[in-house]
Amino acid sequence: MDAQSRGRADEIDPADQWVLNPQTGNYELRLNQSAEQSPAARTPSPRTPAPRSSTRRGTGTPGSEAPGRGVPGRAPGRDVPGREAPGREVPGQRSRRAGSGSGGTTPPPAGRRKRKQPKSRKKKALLWTGGVMAFVLVGGSVAAYAVYRHFDGNLNTVDVTGAGSGGFKKDQAVNILVIGTDKRSGAGNESYGDKDSVGHADTTILFHVSKDRTNATALSIPRDLITSIPDCETKTGDGTKVIGGTTRTRFNESLGQEGRDPGCTMRTVKALTGVTVDHFMMADFNAVKTMTTAVGGVEVCLAKDIKDKDSKLNLTAGKHVIEGEEALAFVRTRHSVGFGGDLSRIEIQQQFLSSLIRKMKSSDTLSSPTKMWDLAEAATKALTVDSGIGKISRLRDLGMELSKVDPKNITFATVPVVDNTDGATVLLNDSKAKPLFSMIQNDTSLTEVQQKEQDAKNKQQGLLTGPRAAASAVRVSVFNGSETQGAALTTLTWLQNEEGVLKSSNEGNAPQKLAATTLTYAPNQADQARKLADLMGLPATALKPGTTDAEGTEAMTLTLGADFKGAGVPITGPAKAPEGVQKVEADKQVCAK
Repeated sequence: MDAQSRGRADEIDPADQWVLNPQTGNYELRLNQSAEQSPAARTPSPRTPAPRSSTRRGTGTPGSEAPGRGVPGRAPGRDVPGREAPGREVPGQRSRRAGSGSGGTTPPPAGRRKRKQPKSRKKKALLWTGGVMAFVLVGGSVAAYAVYRHFDGNLNTVDVTGAGSGGFKKDQAVNILVIGTDKRSGAGNESYGDKDSVGHADTTILFHVSKDRTNATALSIPRDLITSIPDCETKTGDGTKVIGGTTRTRFNESLGQEGRDPGCTMRTVKALTGVTVDHFMMADFNAVKTMTTAVGGVEVCLAKDIKDKDSKLNLTAGKHVIEGEEALAFVRTRHSVGFGGDLSRIEIQQQFLSSLIRKMKSSDTLSSPTKMWDLAEAATKALTVDSGIGKISRLRDLGMELSKVDPKNITFATVPVVDNTDGATVLLNDSKAKPLFSMIQNDTSLTEVQQKEQDAKNKQQGLLTGPRAAASAVRVSVFNGSETQGAALTTLTWLQNEEGVLKSSNEGNAPQKLAATTLTYAPNQADQARKLADLMGLPATALKPGTTDAEGTEAMTLTLGADFKGAGVPITGPAKAPEGVQKVEADKQVCAK
């Protein structure tokens, strides 16, 4: 088929003629009949109804090219996704008719349209995006087997201990560790200082997506946070090797130092936050440059002029669209914003990523097959992932799941810290960090979306609405049905000494282990139950009302289950983040100060 008959008249690229069908969410090739047709082609066959419009549906796939025209940036002679090499059969393609001569298909009779084939799910056009944080936020489907194979070949994978292997389940929360290293690999990156760096965890974000996919939390972990790095097992060509842990060291040394791999960083995050990480995605400096170029630039805002000799950022106050080297300079800037340290750099990176997410979710990007292809190409080349998600099919599944999250319900936050006495590092602020970690552990949104749903559910059940008794009036017997030794005693001590629940007792081990904590109470103890539920962060599902009123000094029964995380740590997590926690929603543009 020549270029004209494929819609290439007037130098129009077929890739630009894939149109998003809003009814199906798929891209469809719609070509104008710009080529001159023969009379036979213009005259409908007597046996074929006349077409109702002049628009012809193409049969190619994204990335197909006319003879003699190469794909930009691709060396001649290399395989092109969507283009079939001679003698190679692409899955899903119709077999050639016998007797078609030199391998070509038999054309339909003049004046007749080729019979339209049923649309295969695997033939949907490319509708997905990627990259560092934003790669996991916008998803879609892929065109054909060749496209899968092409992008699979781009991905770098590392087999680490602790990563999941079964992909993603729709009824479970997802925790991805996004790591930006300070390794200076890639053309032009040697000039950014410390060219011999092994690649530490320079930027680390724990990205938690809720079980119901209504919201997500992106928690930044400061690289200079003093913490403990546990022992970790790394995999080598000769088997496995255990790298010893260390105490009171910078968080960023959980990667690269002494040969630690991303699995070591995952273990460090689990020890720090109590959140089990499912998978990791890691990228170097090139990711920022190539991703921003692929989407045509990202809009950022400055509250003042910035000329930073270290990051090489030179921008005036106001809004700018940046990409490539300039985008990398923006996310590396710290001395010229805020307090001039890593915490200020984290804030400017969160502003940048929020803007990138908005750009990727915009119709300007989603309606452009060229941008979508370039974005996927840049992302997969820039990413290193664990072997559990080291296939495009699994990343696609993840993208499909996460594309439902609205940017207004994606919250960027930073682990609460206080300055260390050395002036160069920071320490964990326990009073604020632990409740924040508990919210992520319990799948509680930092936005209001999930809390409103939970409030409505509680109201329907009628268990947590109504008056509360004073803490001094609460009578409760505490049993330990968890796997934590001494849980009943530590809870009793906390209730009595911290919350004033003096009429409480430790009853030791429960008759059997429980998966979830329960509070059993009589109808006339409902006000006591609500008060205890408030103190312990119990969900409505934990409350088990009886049918007979209690008599005299009869106490309620609290049985701690496997969801018990420690005395004073809410079972469901706090309803909202502690005061003073730095956070911002992805739909808001904030100007760097």
